[in-house]
Amino acid sequence: MELDKTDKRILGLLQRVGRLSNRELAAKVSLSPSPCWRRLKELESQGFIKGYAAMLDPEALGLGVTAFTHVSLDNHHPATLKEFHGAIMDCPEVLECHMTSGDHDYTLKVIAKDLASYQSFLSQRLMSVKGVRSVNSSFCLKQHKLTTALPIE
Repeated sequence: MELDKTDKRILGLLQRVGRLSNRELAAKVSLSPSPCWRRLKELESQGFIKGYAAMLDPEALGLGVTAFTHVSLDNHHPATLKEFHGAIMDCPEVLECHMTSGDHDYTLKVIAKDLASYQSFLSQRLMSVKGVRSVNSSFCLKQHKLTTALPIE
């Protein structure tokens, strides 16, 4: 599917204000509600829109520590990778997991209540995964930007 200007405007608006009603969205992109709804359903079915979610405030929920955890594995055998991936999927503290190039195999974005909770996650969950060789953590001191909006041309 080739995105036209209107499709891109729909995506841009929705990723910034996901609670727009179809009527509001249609008005903002200069369409009537029915064609707007059809375009939206097509964007969803084609996989351009993966889902809808509310962004929560971690600090309001008592989650004051964000860490970027760099993980190195013993090897890259399929069984090792499968076990690591499975373990990470079972950890609600892990918000993101990226396979990376460079000095480490993976970078995780981890959230925890406090440093003691993070240490518990490391020792009881992450370091107990078979194949994890080393872990190096960097802590977020202050967040200056947070967005889920992608740059759409």
